[in-house]
Amino acid sequence: DLLLSNSCIPFLGSTEGLDFRTLLLDEERGRLLVGAKDHIFLLNLVDINKNVKKIYWPAAKEKVELCKLAGKDAHTECANFIRVLQPYNRTHVYVCGTGAFHPLCGYIELG
Repeated sequence: DLLLSNSCIPFLGSTEGLDFRTLLLDEERGRLLVGAKDHIFLLNLVDINKNVKKIYWPAAKEKVELCKLAGKDAHTECANFIRVLQPYNRTHVYVCGTGAFHPLCGYIELG
């Protein structure tokens, strides 16, 4: 209904079927951060398809292999699903992902 009424703009940057998990609204900079499977997207709030920035952050290959050896599905479980996007200070966001069942965290500079 929203598409038919032209009252929404679909995000076109995800043709890979990424699994979106978490969102963080950065009103000060007019951006939306989106955590997905192996990616973090920084989207413009005015037009989410304009100037899309994407950070590719996969799990380490050895962690993916361990995950598969444990009987997990390589496509739906053995990846780095971004679960946490938390403001840290005015310049950084704290980010955590599953890391193929070996969690990892870091900071993104928003410059």
